[in-house]
Amino acid sequence: MRVSVIIPTHNEAQAIERVLADLPSDLTTEVIVVDSNSNDGTPEIAARMGARVVQEPRRGYGRACLTGLAAANSPDVVVFLDGDYSDRPSELAILLAPIIEGRADITLGSRLQEQRSAGALPWHQVFGNRLAAGLIRLLYGLHITDLGPFRAGRANVLRTLALEETTYGWAVEMILKGTLAGLRVVEVPVSYYPRIGKSKISGTLKGTVGAGWFILSLIVRYYFRRRRGGT
Repeated sequence: MRVSVIIPTHNEAQAIERVLADLPSDLTTEVIVVDSNSNDGTPEIAARMGARVVQEPRRGYGRACLTGLAAANSPDVVVFLDGDYSDRPSELAILLAPIIEGRADITLGSRLQEQRSAGALPWHQVFGNRLAAGLIRLLYGLHITDLGPFRAGRANVLRTLALEETTYGWAVEMILKGTLAGLRVVEVPVSYYPRIGKSKISGTLKGTVGAGWFILSLIVRYYFRRRRGGT
C-alpha cells in the first residue's frame, strides 16, 4: 500500500525535524511538506530530512492540503499531519489500521478520546471541537468527538469528494462530504501534546474566532444544501 504523508508548514523549524524523524519509514512511501513562505529554514530542514518540499505561497490550511494532495505520487492512502509535533507521527499505524483492514475510507485521529498532555489543547479549543462534533452528530448522524488534523483517507475517494475549501473549513469539509457520500468515517484515539512553537490558530483570538466561524458555518451550510437537494 502506497502511503503519502502531507504536512502543511509555515515557520515550523523548531519542530519539523522531530516530526519527520518520527514517521515510521516502513509505513510511509513519500512525505510531502507543503510550505507557505517560511522564513526560518523550515523547507531546508525538511529537504535535508528527505521530504519532498512543495512551495505554496498562497496562505490557507486547506489550500496547502489540496496542493499536497495534487502533488502526491499515485498513493493508495493519503495522510495529513501538522508540522508542530503535537500529534505523534509514530502513531501512524493506529490511523492506518481501519483503512488497511477494510473497515474505513477515512480515519480521524481524536485528541479527546484518550488522556492528553496537560495544556495541549486550550479550553476554548476543546469547547469548539466538542460543539462542532456535537453539531455533526445532530445534523448528520456521524458519531465523532473531535475534528483533529491527524487523519487519513483512501486517495481515490478523497479525489472524488472534490474538496475545495482553502481555509480552516477544509478539515470539516472532508468529514461532511464524506458522510454525505456514504463513506465510512472512523475515529481512532490518538495522543496529543503541547505544540512546539506558537499556534497560528488557537494561539490568537483572530485565529480562534476565524476557525470557529468557518467550521460551524460550513456544517450548517452543507446541512441546508442537502435538504434543498432532497438528500
